[in-house]
Amino acid sequence: MKILIATDAWLPQTNGVVNTLRNTVAALKAAGHTVSLVTPEHFRTLACPSYPEIRLSLFPGRAVGEQILKFDPDAVHIATEGPIGLAARRHCKAHGLRFTTSYHTQFPEYVRSRAPVPLSLSYAAMRRFHGAATRCMVSTPTMQARLESRGFGNIVRWQRGVDTALFRPREKDFLDLPRPIAIYVGRLAVEKNLDAFLRMVWSGTKVVVGDGPESARLQASYPQVEFRGYRFGEDLARHLAAADIMVFPSLTDTFGLVNLESMACGVPVAAFPVAGPIDVIQDGVTGALDWDLGAAALRALDVKPQACREHALNADWNASTRQFLSNLVDCRSS
Repeated sequence: MKILIATDAWLPQTNGVVNTLRNTVAALKAAGHTVSLVTPEHFRTLACPSYPEIRLSLFPGRAVGEQILKFDPDAVHIATEGPIGLAARRHCKAHGLRFTTSYHTQFPEYVRSRAPVPLSLSYAAMRRFHGAATRCMVSTPTMQARLESRGFGNIVRWQRGVDTALFRPREKDFLDLPRPIAIYVGRLAVEKNLDAFLRMVWSGTKVVVGDGPESARLQASYPQVEFRGYRFGEDLARHLAAADIMVFPSLTDTFGLVNLESMACGVPVAAFPVAGPIDVIQDGVTGALDWDLGAAALRALDVKPQACREHALNADWNASTRQFLSNLVDCRSS
């Protein structure tokens, strides 16, 4: 099958959307499918206001349409709601092509964390964007129920995966710091709610792996915390596996791939009982969920690492990609 994927989120960005798409594309190609990607690397870009790491493509409309026509795909998937996603959507609608989308980010909540925009307006825009798709893929039952309660009528599931060969239990002495070690891995941005973790009472060491627009403020506000910046591949896996628990303080993520990566390393997760964590973490089995994040972190210390690992072994990118494929539609059929 020839599959075209249009996305505004791509390298060198570091986030769950990019990781999901990279692993999905790799699995699709390994299975013999031909994939064409439409990404910001093909266009002149402008830094996103308040988030310079994200690059917004300038006037991609004609080029996106030309790439779709030239590739002549069997299926079109639009992964994001940015300029490239909008251009791909517009081209498909103008040429009578069916397509699918995916809802990776709680965009209305992200916008509200930065500006006083009513959720009803943002959700109306999201409903219009995704409503034109034959199917809109979401990662968890909670997100499906939430979007359906907001009037979305075309929701299907697309589970996520984890590389259990890379993310696996490793030596704990990689981090020579006072224990217990609580680690956070991800972007340093306002919607990630890092202050909830960094203010948390903790007797050992807190480690933050990642970077983003909040980095300078957080490092100045919490000098006792170990900030390690971005880490990748083996280096990232070693940091994560060396921790005693991973803390995921976000209230707005749709899934949180790092939760699965942490479990694959045998490291329990502490989080709030909200969309994303509530579908990924089994309270008392692979981590702890509590509105008191400090209490959740203490309970997570008692979770058995082997149970975390066993849970993660049931989720891989091949299974995720098979579900993605089953959700695609022939872009030419009526």
